[in-house]
Amino acid sequence: MSDHAPTPASTPDLWKSVDALWTWLETDQPVSGREGLLLRMLKLSEEVGEVSEAVIGAIGQNPRKGVSHTWEDVQGELCDVVITALVALRTLTPDTREVFHRHLSRVTERSLDPGSR
Repeated sequence: MSDHAPTPASTPDLWKSVDALWTWLETDQPVSGREGLLLRMLKLSEEVGEVSEAVIGAIGQNPRKGVSHTWEDVQGELCDVVITALVALRTLTPDTREVFHRHLSRVTERSLDPGSR
């Protein structure tokens, strides 16, 4: 195990963390109802845009900015996308874990089972 890898005792539980973040956002939500739901979904697009910005910055594609990000920045932005997507899913259903695992199983089977193609 590397010096930077979290120990199992210090690793936050994914689903408890998603629930805690969802609760935190719901508690201090400036816009609620249908508009709040839509804004929560739109947050995902914002995070994906930040991945794009980090990739462009990591390869120095913008001549005005040069290399402005690292691949570690890209990793962090991708994690933000995953977290935001799971919180958005939690916004739609309290059965987040079950919905996600059921869908992951379908995608895995469809993608990795040669007989399903």
